[in-house]
Amino acid sequence: MKIQIADTDERILFCFDVMYELRTHLVKENFLEQVRRMQKEKFMIVYIEQDGKAICAAGFRMEEMLHRGKSIYVDDLVTLSEYRSKGAGGKMMDWIIDFAKKNNCKQIHLDSGVQRFDAHRFYLSKGFVISSHHFVLKLDV
Repeated sequence: MKIQIADTDERILFCFDVMYELRTHLVKENFLEQVRRMQKEKFMIVYIEQDGKAICAAGFRMEEMLHRGKSIYVDDLVTLSEYRSKGAGGKMMDWIIDFAKKNNCKQIHLDSGVQRFDAHRFYLSKGFVISSHHFVLKLDV
């Protein structure tokens, strides 16, 4: 399983189906434009290809904040349902951890929906700790 960077329009679009499995609100016709905007803020998508499709993908960004220094924030990590529990997610997370270390990041952060118990077990097995509650205020704009 080789990790590839989605660095062309074709590779970004190649990742749509796997990302859609986690983010069902996404619209394929807007996906490329949205990712390209996000890339201006150091966002990147990496993926694993198997059987002619992206079976696992992660979207993340490097950021720097006063309270935690340089870090990685994982926006998305998803494996197609029929390929889960076969090692792709673990390989992807190991790649992100290595990428963070190579780029002198001190931490990796992510949020996970409270109902995603399998994901929580996975993150805990990789050494993550539950460090806070995440609060959201939805605005009518």
